[in-house]
Amino acid sequence: MECPFDTKPRWERRKDARPQELLAAAIDLFVERGFAATRLEDVARRAGVSKGTLYLYFENKEELFKAVVRNSIVPVIGEAESSVAEFEGHSADLMHKVMMAWWERIGANKVSGIVKLVTAEADNFPELAKFYQDEVINRGTRMISSMLERGIARGEFRPVNITQMTQVLIAPMLMLVTWKHSIGPCERCDLEPQAFLSTFLDMALHGLLPRATAAASAAA
Repeated sequence: MECPFDTKPRWERRKDARPQELLAAAIDLFVERGFAATRLEDVARRAGVSKGTLYLYFENKEELFKAVVRNSIVPVIGEAESSVAEFEGHSADLMHKVMMAWWERIGANKVSGIVKLVTAEADNFPELAKFYQDEVINRGTRMISSMLERGIARGEFRPVNITQMTQVLIAPMLMLVTWKHSIGPCERCDLEPQAFLSTFLDMALHGLLPRATAAASAAA
């Protein structure tokens, strides 16, 4: 029978938790200050460790940033890809599920500030921008395109330019993140992100439905 308690000494349990503590501190500072202004010593201090301890886990700030993305954003994309592959219902329901889940897992959380960071600092850090393009943007774009391809192949969406429609679907998600981390906190008019996405999807999906289906839906 296994002991229900962690029998490791406290210092060992603390050591095991350090990578996650450092990543959490890094997200806070990257979002608050941006990549350029974030210093490794400040990350270490916020995590409650020395700068030397941070270097035991991450070689430099670039590797720390990559670890943040791979730990907080890439897994969400992987889960969405699996959801698309396993879904058996109508493609409109699938798209709604995936986009609303994106807001719950990424958009509504602090990690959404990483999206704005990359957009703002891409010119100054092209290698990081390429990394983000390869591991996040390209995968996310392919996933959305695959939902469109699925819907068209099943006769649930009308034929459209998949490349252009993919970008149209991505645009409001990027707008929401930018709004949240710029004028959102100061804006007097209340924007409800989930309601916004639902309204956008209603408009987009009725535009994607085959014309006969769309006409029947409008008449109902």
